[in-house]
Amino acid sequence: MSLLEVRDLHVWFDLPQGPPVHAAAGVSFALDEGERFGLVGESGCGKTTTILALMGLLPPNASLAGEVLVDGRNILAGGEDSARGHRWKDIAMVFQGAMNAMNPVKKIGWQIAEPMAFHGVAQGAAARRRAGELLELVGIPASAAERYPHEFSGGMRQRASIAMALACQPKILLADEPTTALDVMVQAQILELLTGLSRDLGLALVLVTHDLPVVAQVCDRAAVMYAGEIVEAGPVDVLYHAPSHPYTRLLFAATPDLYGEEEVVSIPGAPPRLDREMTGCPFRPRCDSYFDPCARDHPVLTLVAPGHLAACHLTGLPADERARREGARPLGGSAGSRSAEARSAEARSAEARSAEARSAEARSAEARSAGGRSADGRSSDLVAGEAP
Repeated sequence: MSLLEVRDLHVWFDLPQGPPVHAAAGVSFALDEGERFGLVGESGCGKTTTILALMGLLPPNASLAGEVLVDGRNILAGGEDSARGHRWKDIAMVFQGAMNAMNPVKKIGWQIAEPMAFHGVAQGAAARRRAGELLELVGIPASAAERYPHEFSGGMRQRASIAMALACQPKILLADEPTTALDVMVQAQILELLTGLSRDLGLALVLVTHDLPVVAQVCDRAAVMYAGEIVEAGPVDVLYHAPSHPYTRLLFAATPDLYGEEEVVSIPGAPPRLDREMTGCPFRPRCDSYFDPCARDHPVLTLVAPGHLAACHLTGLPADERARREGARPLGGSAGSRSAEARSAEARSAEARSAEARSAEARSAEARSAGGRSADGRSSDLVAGEAP
């Protein structure tokens, strides 16, 4: 039995007018103690909604279905009453934007001690002492507990948020883009801290991020979400080197590589609206490998290899036909979908057009210069002629 099991999780948001938004559709995954798991995808694909549902922190206009099991117990079975006892104690969260997640008029130490007092983990002086220890654990002096959030830098606030999440010694830590708005060096320090805490404390970590290299660096396994669904899941190495879904492949192709020679590909379009009914594959309008079934049949997650699942009609094709179809369609005019010969010919043509434009500009400048000199001469003669 896994430490965390998410089974067929659905989340809907009711709107004042129109149909509800189906923000998470049949999300399922499992996580063992000490394992690091990544959720990746574009904005609006359902990542944050999924982990807020795990915490029982959805807004009042949300409804959900499915199960979230921690040590075999469904923590959402009784709604808020059942979720409250597990929140922070069994499953905790580091929110995106630490400044917004903290109370600006309460000291850092008080905010770290609050969940300890609520769950009966520690009270009074013991809670304050534990708050100082947690701050030191994340690389902040214990004396900083007497400071307010606005007195911390962005990186220190994020570290303090991690300390607050660890206050009740949870088994599972959810990190929602914990490196947002931090500079590169601080990002690396926060990721190293999360990795070390997961390793040393046996924490199961769910990392939500847009940054695929971060997932490759930190996580053991990952799931790629699109339009509220998991479209591919498996070991990070497999997703990186042998993706089975075109969206996963294009996400990696859209990531700049300082040492690679491949061109960066831009995925055209945007994810679909989730308040409208979709027919067929949600990714089809942006895909470079679609074929007939994609327009009519919704793909389901199927086992591609042990531990590797993908929701794509290509997975049911023979290897040779699949290789022929992958990338065969134009990707919205993107350079990534054209052949090397076509890109080279276009580059030569662009260079020729650029040279011709520079030559024309030089001729035009010379003509303007000559015209200016002639005009100046006529103007001088006229002035001289009018002089008494």
